[in-house]
Amino acid sequence: MTTAAPSASSKSGTGRAIAAILAVSAAAMAFLFWLIYVHPALDAAHRELTFLPALDALLNGLSATALLMGFAFIRGPKTWAGRIKAHRAAMLTAFGFSVLFLISYITNYALHGESHYPGHSLVRTIYLVILVSHILLSMICLPLVLITFFFSLSGRIPIHRKVARWTFPIWLYVSVTGVVVYGMLAAAGI
Repeated sequence: MTTAAPSASSKSGTGRAIAAILAVSAAAMAFLFWLIYVHPALDAAHRELTFLPALDALLNGLSATALLMGFAFIRGPKTWAGRIKAHRAAMLTAFGFSVLFLISYITNYALHGESHYPGHSLVRTIYLVILVSHILLSMICLPLVLITFFFSLSGRIPIHRKVARWTFPIWLYVSVTGVVVYGMLAAAGI
């Protein structure tokens, strides 16, 4: 079976969609930059909603779990008829947990501002390496996730697979290191 080459209008539609995804991602990153580095904390004494960092870690952990389930479903036995639906459900669940995480994260930063790891030990250096990699990859992750979903939901499965090969490990790393960062801060009494 041969497939026709994409038409010029579908290519320009794809280009517009990806440009919109990149614009939304850039706006989200600009907002987070403003929130983290410019906006003063509303509750610097950490008296309100103190459970938010733990909720952030829980949502990241749930997202990572759903990602692993989605991966297992799509890589599972090719004879299982429901594997694609299960994969899609798991990935939408991971996306839902990530959206809830982002809402909780923004609320936490708006209220409490930044958390700093204490001291100057080797553990702090490890924490900072993990944190920096987490932050940098999360900036790449948002547009990658949205583009991967765009290709899947628009039925462009071959390109969805190619992009998902990059998206999945980055998204999983960001979700897991979010939990690790929380654990390291909690262990340090922050």
